[in-house]
Order: sequence, then structure tokens, then C-alpha cells
Amino acid sequence: MSTDVSPPARARVEAGLDDLVRENRFTIAVVFPLFGAVLLVASAESLLPASLNFNPYLIILGTLVMRLPLVAGLAPVIDRRAAAGLLLLTGYAYGIEYVGVLTGVPYGSFDYGVELGPMLLDTVPLGLPVFFFPLVVNAYLLCLLLLGPRAESTGTRLASVIGVVLLMDLALDPGAVALTFWAYDPAGPYYGVPWSNYAGWVLSATVAVVTLDTTLDRTGLRDRLARCEFMLDDLVSFVVLWGLINAYFGNWIPVVLAGGLGIALLATDRFDFDVRPSLPSLGG
Repeated sequence: MSTDVSPPARARVEAGLDDLVRENRFTIAVVFPLFGAVLLVASAESLLPASLNFNPYLIILGTLVMRLPLVAGLAPVIDRRAAAGLLLLTGYAYGIEYVGVLTGVPYGSFDYGVELGPMLLDTVPLGLPVFFFPLVVNAYLLCLLLLGPRAESTGTRLASVIGVVLLMDLALDPGAVALTFWAYDPAGPYYGVPWSNYAGWVLSATVAVVTLDTTLDRTGLRDRLARCEFMLDDLVSFVVLWGLINAYFGNWIPVVLAGGLGIALLATDRFDFDVRPSLPSLGG
């Protein structure tokens, strides 16, 4: 009689992802966004060969690598209910972006200036969920850690997460506009971004946060967050990437906001990369 008790395929894949991220934390969370910022700025300044300037495949590849800690961290808590919630949010993200590009509602009139991978209906980046979901999920995880027992209050939890999502976009959008990822017409007062964009983000953040809060197993998510030290490393990448890009273009308010997120990360005691070389003992 067979006594094979090997873990199921999903558990093996999840364990493999955990090991991959743990063994490469600093490279994924710091080195990749550092080089990404350099390449994006060099592209904006047309310093690279034409084939490499804003190369959409490099952009998607780099983004996917930086998302690995979040994917690995979330994978064990994604059940059918959570998957259905993510599927609904995917449809929402594509739909609201498509309407936004065509009508200017709710974010303000804008057009993409850089090809961010394949385009759905020649209008919306196919990889949009890869860019959108992490903002909301990272904000959600950060607030669970920082709020502690106060996160049990639905109103406090949801309002805090929506506020952090908005803060993240206040740091991201000016850098994206400076890189010509997209442009608003007319340009707005906040580094070229109109205030209507943030009204739209309040709407989208609310929809996304409520959906995730309703469909995710919060108890399981808390347990996983407590055991998984790298789960917020994608937010480290965000701070490094957009902090550096905004600093290059002199967008100092977004730099301060990114720095604030970095301070919040330090408060969670998750940014614990040890990159100091091992030194020989001087003792006898």
C-alpha cells in the first residue's frame, strides 16, 4: 500500500515561491526597483538605444519580479471566494480605465504616452491589474499591521486603507507623468495631475478595498502576514522606485510621501535586509 504523503502540487508551488523570494529578498525589493528607476529615467531622457527606451517587455518583466513577494505572500490565502473577488476587480479595473480613457471620467482626460505592454482594445494596458491590485493590497496589509487591534473596526480599517491608497497615488502619479507614461489634458496643478484624478482614485480605492475586505479571509490573512516576513517587500520596491524617480524630476512632495511610506514600513519591522559583509573576528 502506498504511503506517499507528499504535499499537493499547490502547496509545493507555494513553498517554492516562498523559498525563491526569501533567498532573493534584497535583489527583488531593492536592486530591481533601483535599476528600474535608472532605466526609466534614462528612457525619459532618450539615453538608451531606441529598442530599449521604455521597452514594454522590460517594464512588464521588472514589474512582475517586484510583485513576487506579494504574490507568494498572498497565494496561500486565495480561496475561491477571494479569487472571485479578484476576478470582479479585474473586470472593474479594465472597465473603469476604458471609460476613463474614452470620456475622462472619473480620473480626468488623459492619454497613455508610453506602451505599457499589450493594449486591450488598443485602449487599456492588458497588464493593468498587475499595476492596480498591488496598490490596494499593499495598503491593506500595511494598515492591518499598523492599526493592530484597531483594524477590527470596519470603519477605521476601510477609511485607513483608502487613505493610504490615495497617498500612494499622490506619490506615483507625478512620477508617471514626468516619465510620460500618461498625460492629462489639461494638465493639473499637482505636478501636472488634476485633482479630479484623485477623486476618481477615491472611488476606485473604495470599490477595491470593500471588495477585498468582503472576499478575503481576514483571519487567514493576518496569520499569513504574521508568519511571512517578506509580504510587504513589494511596498519597499514602490518606495525605492517612485521615490528615486520623483527625486530626479524634483517632485519633492511625492518624495516626502514616499519617504513617509518608508517610515511606516520601518515601523512594521519588516525592512530587515542585512547586506553587511561578514567580517572576520578580531578576537583571539
